[in-house]
Amino acid sequence: MQMIELSRRKFLCASGSMLALSACVPALAPAPPPELEPIDYSSRRDGAHRLRAIDIDAIPEFLHRQIVPYTTEEEVGTIIIENQNRLLYLVLENNYALRYGLSVGREGFDWTGESTVYRKAHWPTWTPPPEMIRREPHLERWKDGQPGGPDNPLGARALYLMTDGRDQGYRIHGTPEWRSIGRFASSGCFRMLQQDVIDLYDRVPIGTRVLVV
Repeated sequence: MQMIELSRRKFLCASGSMLALSACVPALAPAPPPELEPIDYSSRRDGAHRLRAIDIDAIPEFLHRQIVPYTTEEEVGTIIIENQNRLLYLVLENNYALRYGLSVGREGFDWTGESTVYRKAHWPTWTPPPEMIRREPHLERWKDGQPGGPDNPLGARALYLMTDGRDQGYRIHGTPEWRSIGRFASSGCFRMLQQDVIDLYDRVPIGTRVLVV
């Protein structure tokens, strides 16, 4: 009987020691966010053209490019666009994302769904679709395409989206109208600051999955 009591005491002491030890072990700290190199929003050359300066302080801070905590089941490298919030997320490792501000489709031109980046272009040519020319006849002059440049609506870079197996005209692209960022102003494309779209362009390959929600 005495031996059983001693064994029980040893067990309780050992259990108490283990609990005390476990209480001293700190929980694993979350991974720190990735480093983010600053972007120069001043005027500068980009290939054959010049980027115009942007007054980044005139844009609400939530629309600035930044690393944010972001939990999702989507794979690293996926682009997620939140229409109502006018935000684009590039999924990173360890529950973080790189977030950019957008201008998205105005009423009647917004959409949701899944796309794939099938083409990328520097200072792309913009060709207005026939239905846009009918709505805005002054665009007739560009029916064969407006060459790339500082005044081109597609800006410095464009990511072309394949949706439901075909190109439906949707793009993620730069814009010379930087004051439109944060607004519902486009015809279904996703506008970004010129410097931001260059940054995104350099990060994502052809084949990138894009979710628009």
